[in-house]
Amino acid sequence: MTGSSGTRPAAFVVWALTRAVLLLWVTKVVTPPGLDVTSDVSVIYHGWSEVLRSGSYPQSDVTWQYPPVAALAILSPALLPFLDYATAFFVLAFLCDALVLGMLLRASDGQGRRAAGVWVWVAGVPLLGTTAYARYDVMVTAVAVAALLAGLRHPRVLGALAAFGALLKVWPALLLAGTARGRATRLAWGTAAAVAAGLLLVCVAAAPGALAFLGFQRDRGTEVESLGALVFHVWRQFGWEGRVELHYGSLEFLGPHVPLVSTLALGLSVAAFGWLLVWRLRARTFGVSTPADAAFTAVLLFTTTSRVISPQYMLWLVGLAAVCLVLRESRMGWPAVLVVAATGVTQLEFPIGFVHVVTSDAQGLTLMFLRNGLLVAACVLAAVRLWQDTVRTPVREEAPEAVAEPALSRAGRADTPASAP
Repeated sequence: MTGSSGTRPAAFVVWALTRAVLLLWVTKVVTPPGLDVTSDVSVIYHGWSEVLRSGSYPQSDVTWQYPPVAALAILSPALLPFLDYATAFFVLAFLCDALVLGMLLRASDGQGRRAAGVWVWVAGVPLLGTTAYARYDVMVTAVAVAALLAGLRHPRVLGALAAFGALLKVWPALLLAGTARGRATRLAWGTAAAVAAGLLLVCVAAAPGALAFLGFQRDRGTEVESLGALVFHVWRQFGWEGRVELHYGSLEFLGPHVPLVSTLALGLSVAAFGWLLVWRLRARTFGVSTPADAAFTAVLLFTTTSRVISPQYMLWLVGLAAVCLVLRESRMGWPAVLVVAATGVTQLEFPIGFVHVVTSDAQGLTLMFLRNGLLVAACVLAAVRLWQDTVRTPVREEAPEAVAEPALSRAGRADTPASAP
């Protein structure tokens, strides 16, 4: 059964209707519920673009916490000079959304493919609300989706796009976690290292302040929507004397024991990296979906354990889950469902119910426990399934589509110990 031949019209209609609503919301033709999140584009992003156009990175602004190639996303509205900055940005975000849809539709055709991934993207993005178009993360996600889909046949393209994405927003470096051992890994990782080094040298030479983001990221604390923040949301009910303030670009808890919780969160991220490293060393069976499954699991682990879980991070997970579910071999179905559900809850807590989150009232507590609980459950389930599929399974049967696609087989199983003669 082919993936999307009968699904294309329905998926496109739903996508078009939901994206029309998003565009009406972000352009304020229709007023959406909750806080206005578009000011980050019209004020902050626009301000950064002016600094960048002057020949420097915003090195005196602690809210600039992005790798140097992010400048391209911030300057991108100049491609549409006939529109004001914010409108041009929203149009470009819409076009990136459409690009992802097109890539997923194309990838979902053929043997061993399915349309479930298309629907994850169609449904997941609007569940995030206006935040989906009011941040540049949809652009980064488009790069990540293109990298994983191209990597099915071309490891070098995966490496190049992963490096480019990493210098847009760091996390796409994790796309390389699941490349098959041997030739595929050498090509992907080697290309990524070369491209990243070249881009970094260009950025450093082009303008001062290209690496300023490193210090600003290091100094961030526990943001109110993070997993660690649940400690203080609960503790406030029993007299904790801390407060919530705008700090390094987001609302964070400040006060007694916050540094300790922030350190523990970093420890969780280190533990997640340790698990990922052990998995990488012990994995023996690399199938068609392993690179996408591993990337999804890795990003899910690091997002959930982060000191900051900004709402727009959910776009990363939705995009990677969509790629997984395009591939029939993937068993990330339930983790993807949990991520989509968490994305819907995220819009309820931000921007709709953010005042309840900030004040840690009953509604805010419920929303944060539900959203973060869904992410933790998705992490556990994704990690278990990835381990079972690649470590515990001695040999996976050769899928029919791998036989018909020798390039895919070379990039996937042929170089793994489990499939070598």
